[in-house]
Amino acid sequence: MRVVLSGGGTGGHIYPALAVASSCAEQFPDAEFLYIGGERGLESSIVPKEGIPFKAIDITGFRRKLSLDNMKTVMRFLKGVRSSKRMLREFKPDVVIGTGGYVCGPVVYAAAKLGIPSIIHEQNAVPGLTNRFLSKYVSTVAVSFEDSKSAFPGARNVLYTGNPRATTVARADKMKGYESLGLPADSSIVLVIGGSRGAKAINEAMVEMASAVRELGDLTFVYVTGDSYYEATLEAIRAKVGTLPKNLKVLPYIHNMPEVLAALSLIVNRAGASFLAEITSLGIPSILIPSPNVTNNHQEKNARMLEKSGAAKVILEPELNGDSLVKAVKEIMGDKARQASMSSASKELGKPDSARLIVAEMRRLAESGRK
Repeated sequence: MRVVLSGGGTGGHIYPALAVASSCAEQFPDAEFLYIGGERGLESSIVPKEGIPFKAIDITGFRRKLSLDNMKTVMRFLKGVRSSKRMLREFKPDVVIGTGGYVCGPVVYAAAKLGIPSIIHEQNAVPGLTNRFLSKYVSTVAVSFEDSKSAFPGARNVLYTGNPRATTVARADKMKGYESLGLPADSSIVLVIGGSRGAKAINEAMVEMASAVRELGDLTFVYVTGDSYYEATLEAIRAKVGTLPKNLKVLPYIHNMPEVLAALSLIVNRAGASFLAEITSLGIPSILIPSPNVTNNHQEKNARMLEKSGAAKVILEPELNGDSLVKAVKEIMGDKARQASMSSASKELGKPDSARLIVAEMRRLAESGRK
């Protein structure tokens, strides 16, 4: 099978595409891949490191207000379609899959116009502008949340698959997670993290709750600040509590996140779709603090779906402080029955076979395209 992948801008779009490629390569060892991404996106540095051939197009997203820049974006889109058609004709894929971000627009649209079977995957509860546009042209729309199926009324086929990133994380070795943190295997770990780059509001709440950590000696807290916030946050915590409590670790970044996730008892984090797929694949209870600075407030809608199912507690950013965070942690970790119930609910939402489901649909479309 010959597969073109596209997705970019953030890791939340890139890593699901890489998970699909990994699963496809396992099932079809002779599979060949081409990744088409943006010139300036993270994919331009991440994808080549994975050994997948990469080609770039020049594309930007639309502004939501009337702007002359949107005219330039239209021109880049049309140019991107022409470039994508050329690349697709040269590579001759059996199927094209887009996992989000505006770079998918010209790539997947070009595939549809060339009659190549195509799939888009929507990670969030609320679809983005690009996927809403593409849903009218593609062969299949795959969604992470079952309730999202109704958001694509004009699509030919909508398939609930979950997020393919879940497949990667579900295989993680939790013993390696404990080892990397220097903790014994029976530790109860609470991870507090604001995403790969950190979040100012969550870091401020970390500082405020640091003095309460000593009182919760049966728990180990791991604060991940993000590289740019690390020094300032660590200094603020030390100013507040002096010597760090033995049950507190402050880190700028975690490079082996799947393994650390597998070792957790509770996580406090944002509500990006890929991260939620990761924690539900492992059945981790969560306290979710949606970012208010995202399109269509989609992170709150993502988080509310987990809360509705009993897998998470949601704290909105205006309600977030050290006291509210400590209270939420105590409520969950101090109640074993609730912790078990949240874990079970989280696990039910997880789709560890997500990537395989998408690959199965890719195979179906590729075979139908050959007939």
